[in-house]
Amino acid sequence: MAETMQGSEAGEGLLVLAVPSKGRLQENAAAFFGRAGLTFAQGAGARDYRGRLVGVPDVEVRYLSASEIASQLASGAAHLGVTGEDLIRETLPDASGQVELLTPLGFGQATVVVAVPQAWIDVRAMSDLDEVASDMRVRQGRRLRIATKYVNLTRRFFAEHGVADYRIVESLGATEGAPAAGSAEIVVDITTTGATLAANALKILDDGIILRSEANLVASLKAAWGAGQRRAVATLLGRIAAEERARTTREIRAARPASGDIDLAGLAASHGAELPYGSEGGSEIVLRCPAAGLFDLADALAQAGALAVSVRRVDYAFGAGNPLLERLLARLS
Repeated sequence: MAETMQGSEAGEGLLVLAVPSKGRLQENAAAFFGRAGLTFAQGAGARDYRGRLVGVPDVEVRYLSASEIASQLASGAAHLGVTGEDLIRETLPDASGQVELLTPLGFGQATVVVAVPQAWIDVRAMSDLDEVASDMRVRQGRRLRIATKYVNLTRRFFAEHGVADYRIVESLGATEGAPAAGSAEIVVDITTTGATLAANALKILDDGIILRSEANLVASLKAAWGAGQRRAVATLLGRIAAEERARTTREIRAARPASGDIDLAGLAASHGAELPYGSEGGSEIVLRCPAAGLFDLADALAQAGALAVSVRRVDYAFGAGNPLLERLLARLS
């Protein structure tokens, strides 16, 4: 399968987009791209690990596991990918030099934490663990054992807190069960609510949050970004940015009063709004503003004499600039 996944690379001029191959992550990724008018079309069936984006040329979709996506981005075999920040930080030792996290996607939220037995009532912070580790070495002649799938994140976090006398036990199953099974004293694990840890008589240290993670759209800095790939990514990121902008934007329309005396430019400036068509003429007023400020702006328009003020949602809001694309191109240069 590895050979199959490596087949279509930058030499063919395609932009490779790696997405999760199954489960809720795949569903959420498809929904995210769908909101931006980007629809996945898988190949011959669910077992086909390649696909395309409907109506968008020069893009190949690859269906991979979340951990494979991180590796493909690091090697440059994929240009864009959807995967968790936790996997990026765990898999890539120099993540910032290999990839660019373009935007969080609003799903796949989880937190990587340090958890210890609830019975350790005097252990509340990472500084306490250093004492526990030293005491264990003196009294029992062995090192503190940490069960985890996040070996690299654990080592970096413990080094930052000056805890060095420990041994990592790589977890292949349910990490939270390791202390009860006697294979480790504490765990570094991922959690969403903390309920599973509590059910296994574990508690999260007060300063034991290693990373708050969620799924991200990630760009590879190691891939070959030719002219074709750059055109394709401009199309993708243009639609994604337009959908993101629209989600937080409202359009306010109103009829201009007979007198016509409304300082629209001043109102727009004071409420963080814009005049999307670049003109104050005509009988209809059109403004776009952040969703959080729409009521204040609508009230200000009414007080200024505007008539029949109405508010609507916007499906897509394209702008002259695209911050996602600009950030990526800046990194590539």
